[in-house]
Amino acid sequence: MSADNLPLSHIKVLDLTRVRAGPACVRQFADWGADCIKIEMTGDAGDGYSDGRDKGDFQNLHRNKRSMKLNLKAPEGKKIFMALAKDADVIVENYRPDVKNRLGIAYDDVAAINPRIIYASISGFGQDGPYANRPGVDQIAQGMSGLMSITGAPGEGPMRAGAALGDMSAGVFAALGIMMAIIEREKSGKGQWLHTSLLEALTTMLDFQAAAWLFDGHVPGQAGNNHPKSIPTGAFRTQDGHINIGAAGDISWQRLGKALKKDEFFNNPAYADGEGRLAHRDTINAGLEEIFMTQPSKHWVDLLNEAGIPCGPIYKMDQVFDDPQMKHLGLAVDVEHPVIGKRQIVGQPVHMSRTPWQMRSITPEAGEHTREILQDLGYSEADIDALYAEGVV
Repeated sequence: MSADNLPLSHIKVLDLTRVRAGPACVRQFADWGADCIKIEMTGDAGDGYSDGRDKGDFQNLHRNKRSMKLNLKAPEGKKIFMALAKDADVIVENYRPDVKNRLGIAYDDVAAINPRIIYASISGFGQDGPYANRPGVDQIAQGMSGLMSITGAPGEGPMRAGAALGDMSAGVFAALGIMMAIIEREKSGKGQWLHTSLLEALTTMLDFQAAAWLFDGHVPGQAGNNHPKSIPTGAFRTQDGHINIGAAGDISWQRLGKALKKDEFFNNPAYADGEGRLAHRDTINAGLEEIFMTQPSKHWVDLLNEAGIPCGPIYKMDQVFDDPQMKHLGLAVDVEHPVIGKRQIVGQPVHMSRTPWQMRSITPEAGEHTREILQDLGYSEADIDALYAEGVV
């Protein structure tokens, strides 16, 4: 498929983002065909990453983009940015809220020359309010959103989730907001400013627990691998590892008993309904684990799935991508890097029948496309050489 046929091939995005939340947002547009120009600071090739530009994390976040270096503090650098912004569709930034205003490249500045611009801002805590200008990173948002208070085993204290859920959820929510703004612009002809934060996005992701407090006045606590209400749901040791099962509800409980052929255990009147099972959760879990310890994980995964009970292994990352279903889904995508050779990155989890995403280009070197982009703006070779000499690009 030609890149021109991808869903977002008509969209130009200026990417002012760093680290994870913003890049995760822009990646959604780059993968689906948008011309995404990653604007990087002069003199900085790391983009906030301590482990290097050629490592998997950076390569995974910035594929399918072009890169230019630009000193936005220099008058000529700001002039170049505004020239790019004049014809852009989207700008995404995740500076602290005051930075874009000090640079003179905030939404109002850009909208004055391009009323159709959609300007997305991602921050730690929001664009205004008492914490607006605090530095915000994923772990701080995990604590303030309540996530760490419900993660981990009861009594062991707050626990960070193993993934950057605040960054990733903020990036995806921002991308969704931009898509809605693009659709709305088709009716109004006007752009707009939208913003989200790690704190808002991650609290929204809690969903069940957030609603438990807001609607019911209940403060949820840590439940470890147990579901707060559904019994038995959680992780259990087997002869050679661990499995997850999700046997919530009376029907699943009956199916589980039939599959395991332990009538005496499952016919206990105390376990007859969900309320009784919740009251005896620890006893039930211990009894089930005693059963599961008699066979390897695969035996139970096959048996319980055949019985219609959700069950799966608990993998390490190498096992995840070796699983036949994951191989079938094709989430690991081959790339060829000119320096480090053949590698794989994480693809898109959305499958479209006519216009699937494309892996068109690897993550660019810092400033790799600066000259090309300036030429598109009408700069001569001599002008470009002068900009390099002056440290503008």
